[in-house]
Amino acid sequence: MGWAARTGITVAIAALGAFAAQDARAANGAYAVDAADISDVGSCKVESWLSAASNTDFSAVANPSCVVDPFRPIELSLQTIRARSGGDWSTTIAPKAKTNFVPTGIGRWGLSAYGGGSFDAATGEALSPFAVIPATFRLSETMRINVNGGWLWDRTVDRHYLTYGIGFDWKFTDTLQWTIEAYGQAGAAEVASIVQPRFQTGVRYRPNEIFSVDLIYGRNITGENANWITIGTTIRFPVHGSEPEHRRTGHL
Repeated sequence: MGWAARTGITVAIAALGAFAAQDARAANGAYAVDAADISDVGSCKVESWLSAASNTDFSAVANPSCVVDPFRPIELSLQTIRARSGGDWSTTIAPKAKTNFVPTGIGRWGLSAYGGGSFDAATGEALSPFAVIPATFRLSETMRINVNGGWLWDRTVDRHYLTYGIGFDWKFTDTLQWTIEAYGQAGAAEVASIVQPRFQTGVRYRPNEIFSVDLIYGRNITGENANWITIGTTIRFPVHGSEPEHRRTGHL
C-alpha cells in the first residue's frame, strides 16, 4: 500500500472521529486529543493552563509528568484540576499512565495506549475511569494527524461512553505550531450538550527547547455549550544530552 493510499485511509478514519472524544482532558497540555508519542525515559515536564468560559465556568489545571522504565517506557502524570461549574467549585485529581507500542514515523501509523481515572480530592470518591488508544499518522516532518478512541465511565451517573476524536498539528514556522481538534463522547445523556461535538483550535509558541505557551479557543469543551479561552504553558526537563523532541519529530 502506497503513501497516498495510507494517507487516504487516515483521512477517512479521521472523518469518522470528527464529532467527539474524551471528557478527561489530559493530552498534550490543554488539548484533548493525544498523540501516540511519549518523551525519553528520565525526562519530565509540567503542563499548566487556565480556562475561562462565556457562562462563567472556570478551570485551573496543573499536570506534572515523567517517563520511567520499570519494564517498558511509561509516562506517568498526575493532573490536578480546580474548577467552577454552574457556580460550584470542585478539586479533582486524575492520575494517568501511557505507553507507546508502535513508534510514529512519516507515512505510517504510530500507536500507544493510556488509562487512568479521576477522583474527588475532598471526598476521595472515584469519578471516572478511562482508557484511550491514540494513533498518530505523520504526513511530513511538520504535519501530523492524531486519532483517539476509547472508553469512559462516568460513575456519578453510572453511564459508559465511547470516546473518540481527531486532531491536526502543523508546525508552520520554527517557533509556531497550529492545532485544531474535534472530540466528544457518544452515549446516553440527559443534557444534549454532553454528547454534542467539542472543538478547540489554538497556536503554540515555543521559542526554545524548555518552554512553550498556548493560546486556545474552544467550544463546548466540557459539554456545557459555552465558548472558552485557554492560556497554557509547558516547562520541560529533558534528559541531559538527549536530542530535542522537535528535532526528532519535526514538531514543537
